[in-house]
Amino acid sequence: MRRRLLTALTVFAALAVLAFAIPLSLTAATSRTQQLVLGRSGDADRFATLADAAASAGGGRALADEVGRYHELFGENVLVVDARGAPIVNSGVEMSDPRISAAVAAARRNQRPQQVNRLTPWSAPVMLIARPVGTGVQVNGAVVIEASTAAARAAIARVWAVIALGALGAMVVFMLLALVLSRWVLRPLAAMSDAVAELTATLPKPRGRTPAPITRRYGGPPEIRALAESVDAMATAVADSADAQHQLVADTAHAMRNPLAALSIRLDSLEYAVPDRASTTFRGATAEVERLTALLDDLLELAVAQAPASFGTAASTEEHCDPAQVAADRIDAWASAFDEAGVRLTSAPADHSPEPGDDVSATPVHTLPPSNETGTWAAISSAALAQILDVALSNSCRYAGSGAHTVVGVTVEPGWVTVRIADDGTGVPPEELDKLTARFFRGTTAAAGGTGLGLSIAQALAKARGGTLTVEAVRPHGLAVAVGVPMVAR
Repeated sequence: MRRRLLTALTVFAALAVLAFAIPLSLTAATSRTQQLVLGRSGDADRFATLADAAASAGGGRALADEVGRYHELFGENVLVVDARGAPIVNSGVEMSDPRISAAVAAARRNQRPQQVNRLTPWSAPVMLIARPVGTGVQVNGAVVIEASTAAARAAIARVWAVIALGALGAMVVFMLLALVLSRWVLRPLAAMSDAVAELTATLPKPRGRTPAPITRRYGGPPEIRALAESVDAMATAVADSADAQHQLVADTAHAMRNPLAALSIRLDSLEYAVPDRASTTFRGATAEVERLTALLDDLLELAVAQAPASFGTAASTEEHCDPAQVAADRIDAWASAFDEAGVRLTSAPADHSPEPGDDVSATPVHTLPPSNETGTWAAISSAALAQILDVALSNSCRYAGSGAHTVVGVTVEPGWVTVRIADDGTGVPPEELDKLTARFFRGTTAAAGGTGLGLSIAQALAKARGGTLTVEAVRPHGLAVAVGVPMVAR
């Protein structure tokens, strides 16, 4: 994988360097070519001016001297011809050369030959510069200079060499950076891949279903695909393990119910045969059996509430209910139990729900609306919501204490419905609030009885429907359970 990454980084670096070096080289060559052309064109124009003056004065001695000095100074050949094409001054130009003939003919027609736009180190050693002699439409001859391109080509070669060395240096730097970067990125990835592959080799094969590896949807380098397959196998194994754990809890609780039921029947049949001195022990044993039966029932409910979608217990998208109506039904169902416990049970207004810090005892008594008049529906079945509210109401009835006041309120927010059960009872210490939804945890202020699974079951039921369950303190004392579920439109 490192080789592939280095190759990709090298290609990108090479493209970046070439994208800078090539235009720079071409620009340098064009600039040097234009410098040569402009210089020799100025010389040709000067010779054309001298030739025109010499022709009008009837002598060419000054022109010949000037061309001779130019030839000695620059080593370049110069040809000056008259209007008929006969040479006036020639400092080494080969008249029989077709290129010279063509340049002379074009200049006599007042045409300038096409110049080279850009020289390169391997261009021709000579460049022809031709100018007509005369002014306007009157052409009295032509000037041709065989300009040497050696100096320009050498300068261009030097510039290109410098640019090539700079590009090579930049490539070396980029390669070193790519090597360091690839090691920094791939070293932990390689270690993780090896560790995941080693762990995956010890995992059992998925049973009953075929995993859908990430690589089937995305692809990528072979090493990344291998890592993705290993992670997918791990995810599948973890999901199977969670399924097996929930199934084990459910199967164990269900399997133990029958022996416990038989034991309970046997204890009932022995009740009249137990002597008085053993009656206390007998009642204790019966209570423990009942407690164990309740614990197993709660474990079954918790297993069903926490069962993943693969068990077919996930909430249906068609589940919905009127939360106000469910709350009103639960208030009516628990009214007698609260009366026996000495706890007052009322409802808050339809547009108000008791919040943390409210004085629950001061909340006015209202009756929840018997029907859904506002079109507010919760994305949860009435049975599931009733089961959650029963847990909160049961705890309030059992632990709030005689003389307490419990208020049930329903509030509606955009896309969300919250049912809140708050009381002004004894409450729990602040450090225990976050633990009340933990399995088997019972608060220090709770009376005897209970399994510590009620709020865990309620929270699992709410989560399975995309909702939440929170436990909050109430001022000056008391406890509140808030159940929030998404709202659906009907």
